[in-house]
Amino acid sequence: QVQLVESGGGLVQAGGSLRLSCAASGRTFSGYTLGWFRQAPGKEREFVAAISWSGGNTGYADSVKGRFTISRDYAKNTVYLQMNSLKPEDTAVYYCATAPISSIAITPSRYYYWGQGTQVTVSS
Repeated sequence: QVQLVESGGGLVQAGGSLRLSCAASGRTFSGYTLGWFRQAPGKEREFVAAISWSGGNTGYADSVKGRFTISRDYAKNTVYLQMNSLKPEDTAVYYCATAPISSIAITPSRYYYWGQGTQVTVSS
């Protein structure tokens, strides 16, 4: 069974940085896309960034483009989200997820497996 475990969340001041990690297991991810989503209290889950496992193609939400960087480590079967210049509006629970497609998808329904989430809080 596919398992995704996020880590790296925490509390930072506006302008600070965090790096989230998602350790994936249970299958090979060739042909898959791994993505990051976030959900703040009272708001819908929204797409943040995604990367195709084999090709390394990336996609970002407009709200984070230029500040966040997604990457993957084949040896560790891990995907990362480097978050710089954090803003209070970035505060949310961040989730790692996988979609059985090789192209970038931004719709949550395309992602079948989800991690437990990690809290990111940005103070002003």
